[in-house]
Amino acid sequence: MNVIKLFDLTGKTAIVTGGGRGLGQQFAEALAEAGANVVLCSRKVEACQEIAGQLADLKVRTLALSCDITNPDDVKNVVSETVSTFGTIDILVNNSGATWGAPVVDMPYEAWKKVIDVNVTGTFLMSQEAGKRMIEQKSGKIINIASVAGLGGTDPRFMDTIGYNTSKGAVITFTKDLAVKWGQYNINVNAIAPGFFPTKMSKILMERGKEAILGGTPLNRFGNADDLKGAALFLASSASDYITGDVLVVDGGAHAM
Repeated sequence: MNVIKLFDLTGKTAIVTGGGRGLGQQFAEALAEAGANVVLCSRKVEACQEIAGQLADLKVRTLALSCDITNPDDVKNVVSETVSTFGTIDILVNNSGATWGAPVVDMPYEAWKKVIDVNVTGTFLMSQEAGKRMIEQKSGKIINIASVAGLGGTDPRFMDTIGYNTSKGAVITFTKDLAVKWGQYNINVNAIAPGFFPTKMSKILMERGKEAILGGTPLNRFGNADDLKGAALFLASSASDYITGDVLVVDGGAHAM
């Protein structure tokens, strides 16, 4: 197959959770720019509607839906509406996330539970429901958004986020096990582990730890609005058909130090 065709997503349908801002917007843009129809969902549907309108200028079809990914009924509705509108689900990007900063001894139970529920249970529920359709069609690409924080410990001086780190480590293990479970159905399950990208969720952390973070990043900069697009497109396209259960780290080389 021609290499350009390997990355072509024309006619494919993708769901991006948390697609109305931050990294989710970047993933949605990448898939739409490659020709995919995109369904954006989050609790803040207005933000998804705004991005959906922008993506429509790329001559792809879009849909914005309200969804709390920890609510099974909301998840089922998103999958049902997607299939009803587009007939298929080819790509799922589990991007919605939550975090909470606090020393371990001060971490409120409610905060811990919220982070685990959104980052782990939400990823499970979306994968489970979209996976039912992918199993029927015997094809699909699931991309879970993990984090370099899930690869090991982080310096508490600027990232005292044990719930977030734990949840992203769980997402990585979930990715590997689901890849093994669903390989028989021709479903690829991979993860992207971003480093530090300016988002609403990471802004304060990055300001506080800028010197330490950049000092440990060989490329000596934070990620930008395009740095995740190639990784997302690769894992969503036919170019990665023989890759599953892997974690693609996009962190400017920090994990190599």
